Amino acid sequence: MEAIVPDVLDVAPPSGKLEVKYPTGVVVQTGNELTPTQVKDEPSVSWAAESTDALYTLLMVDPDAPSRAQPTFREILHWAVVNIVGNQLASGDTLAEYVGSGPPEGTGLHRYIFLLYRQSARVEEDMRIGKRTRDGRFNFSVRKFAAKHGLGQPIAGSFYEAQYDDYVAIRNKEFAK
Repeated sequence: MEAIVPDVLDVAPPSGKLEVKYPTGVVVQTGNELTPTQVKDEPSVSWAAESTDALYTLLMVDPDAPSRAQPTFREILHWAVVNIVGNQLASGDTLAEYVGSGPPEGTGLHRYIFLLYRQSARVEEDMRIGKRTRDGRFNFSVRKFAAKHGLGQPIAGSFYEAQYDDYVAIRNKEFAK
């Protein structure tokens, strides 16, 4: 997880406590390379909750947009779910619907980072970003979001890397103009 410090976080979260599995059968293993085709659909995410009524936030970002060498859109928000009760992801409030990887052609590997936070209180946030919407996704800041909502440091995290494949062009056509 040190590969995301200092670009996204100041301190690496513990790895190995967050399981991310895609419907295609691939599993995120810190730093493994997956294809946009493999990760196009929303994954299942699991962790050991402290209690059945504990609240959690799950974020997924790409800090390498449009490329790792020139990340002028750092970070792109790919997924945000808050107020998750226990480890029941479906119980949470989705702020940004899941969008799979879409690294531009010729920009090399991008990191796709999952971060889990333990909330001390409910998160109240008006942001609602649909699956086909780009607005609100560019120049997101994990640090600022966590500070705004008093989330502290993430309690778990993982990431994979992906580069362009032919699915990216199909995915990009799905966005509203």
